[in-house]
Amino acid sequence: MTNKIALVDDDQNIITSVSMLLEEEGYEVYSYNDGIAGLEGIFKNNVSLVVLDIKMPRMDGMETLRKIREKSSIPVIFLTSKDEEIDELCGLRMGADDYIKKPFSPNLLIARIKTLLRRSEPVSISSADDEVVYTVGNLSLNKTTHICKLGENEVSLTITEFLILEALIEHPGQVKSRDQLINCAYGSSIYVDDRTIDTHIKRLRRKFKEFDNNFNEIETLYGVGYKYRS
Repeated sequence: MTNKIALVDDDQNIITSVSMLLEEEGYEVYSYNDGIAGLEGIFKNNVSLVVLDIKMPRMDGMETLRKIREKSSIPVIFLTSKDEEIDELCGLRMGADDYIKKPFSPNLLIARIKTLLRRSEPVSISSADDEVVYTVGNLSLNKTTHICKLGENEVSLTITEFLILEALIEHPGQVKSRDQLINCAYGSSIYVDDRTIDTHIKRLRRKFKEFDNNFNEIETLYGVGYKYRS
């Protein structure tokens, strides 16, 4: 099945050039020039991933992302200008999976898209008995279905959050450095700032605290990394 990509940016040069590259890679591309049109098209066409600019007319990327996250955990890559560091971190806190600074290499964008799509695919199974489920305390993470539960409550995670959490609970009590978590979530060939992991961890904690205000299982070891309490 062909993956569908939504490209939302008010820069027509980016729309044209990136659309051509994505189509050459075999993707089906839907292009939009503002957040309102993009939001409507994203859900109408059931796309697999969204590439989203921050600064746009009518509805900016932040508001568009907020509305996407109200309904879906679909992978989202933000496009930001090189001087928009605050926007990058804010976007990650709101649930973006990744960001790329403009001007960017088209090959880098393609690589990030392929990585997110590949990692968002559920594990292939031959029967229900083959499900891969991690359970630590009252937290369960189903690698097969990409479902996370805290007690009886299903917690909606982005693919990046899911992969970071999976890396932590696969070996409870074992410390994972930021570099190790970056590798698990993004791959070893992609550079991501350490603060990106910190932001995703904060968002994970906030999501769990919505269901259990006493949740403190993800422990920070300053200067070392993170671990999930065993």
